[in-house]
Amino acid sequence: MPADRLDLAALIAERGQERYELHARYLNPQLPRMLHTLGFDRYYERAEGPYFYDAEGNEYLDMLAGFGIFALGRHHPVVREAVQQVMDLDLPDLTRFDCSPLPGLLAEQLLSFAPELDRVFFGNSGTEAVETALKFARYATGRPRVLYCEHAFHGLTTGSLSVNGESGFRRGFDPLLPDTAIPLGDLGALARELKKGDVAALIVEPIQGKGVHAAPPGWLLAARQLLHEHRALLICDEVQTGIGRTGSFFAYQEEGVEPDLVCAAKALSGGYVPIGATLGKGWIFEKVYSSMDRVLVHSASFGSNAQAMAAALATLHVMREEKVVENSRRIGELFRERLAALVDRYELLAEVRGRGLMIGIEFGRPRSLKLRTGWTALQAARKGLFAQMVVVPLLHRHRILTQVSGDHLEVIKLIPPLIITEREVDRFVTAFTEVMDEAHRGSGLMWDFGRTLVKQAVGNR
Repeated sequence: MPADRLDLAALIAERGQERYELHARYLNPQLPRMLHTLGFDRYYERAEGPYFYDAEGNEYLDMLAGFGIFALGRHHPVVREAVQQVMDLDLPDLTRFDCSPLPGLLAEQLLSFAPELDRVFFGNSGTEAVETALKFARYATGRPRVLYCEHAFHGLTTGSLSVNGESGFRRGFDPLLPDTAIPLGDLGALARELKKGDVAALIVEPIQGKGVHAAPPGWLLAARQLLHEHRALLICDEVQTGIGRTGSFFAYQEEGVEPDLVCAAKALSGGYVPIGATLGKGWIFEKVYSSMDRVLVHSASFGSNAQAMAAALATLHVMREEKVVENSRRIGELFRERLAALVDRYELLAEVRGRGLMIGIEFGRPRSLKLRTGWTALQAARKGLFAQMVVVPLLHRHRILTQVSGDHLEVIKLIPPLIITEREVDRFVTAFTEVMDEAHRGSGLMWDFGRTLVKQAVGNR
């Protein structure tokens, strides 16, 4: 006897108000606590494009895109329709003993955006794409050690954690894989490590998500040449920067460099079905899969599933048809110009940087005594509190969702959907200007909230 229909709409309507209590009881107990402290424990009811809506119909502008997942905004009709189509086809998915057409078609389309690469492995996430690249590099070179850059973020599973540049994520999970950190942009440090003869690869984000720091111009190209001279590989982690985020399809393409392996995920999903992709040179794949005995030496249970392939094919279709990458470049340049024009106006605003629609807004020590007193108190309690003081009123008063770019950083990172227009830029800049005006008055609700954050930071020590 078939099961009765599950009425998800009724279940959400009945239990949706328990969302924070359910999470606190059964999932990560610190997440609802943190959200409540910041006043971020909102009840969003639906989403469309670059906006969320609450039960009262209030519109919230999304400047996070789910940490970069929703490059096309939420619920793009072309992607949704493709996922519905593939489910209606009743395909014999994941039989294990056939070759479905969808993975091959997706690989063909994806590689057309990166003609310098030859083959693709499909997994389920960004960290899995990184794990694949690490395994392939070690096997292809026969060497154990992977270099990474300080402050890098490549994921949180054990292999990707081994090349994570933040000690806070690594602490307590040792021992990890053999690895060595070097400063981003330091060719001398890279050369010293390569001379030891045991390096399989360097993995690098062309623009680091933490702090939005780009590799110096020409460094990637010089690093690749140095790596190849020592028979080591260059892995570009484009999980966040790729699929149009920085105004090119992949960020490394701006540097004129050809990596050996590239990791992608997030935006490739269209926001519907998780997917990770590791693109690479043909000889690396052919070495890993060198015989029929090794046909399953690296695989993923849900890799290449039909729903993920359909969502990604539709995403690439929209990218081409709607010129999303071009929009990312054009609107990103406009956005940075508008924000950079405020640096001279506000002494608490130190720098605006980034590429495409990956933008970092950094705050710094003010000149005037009145502001410097408050800034010093915040810094003494915990670095990063001022940036949090900006994030909170942007949400509470202006209904704009943003994020601090990393722990102990005075940087806000903007990674909105790539479909935003000048309307969204105007809305953000107007709101940000109002928040900064209040901050420079040196008193008011912002600084009252700052004092609350100081007390909490001191109490947590």
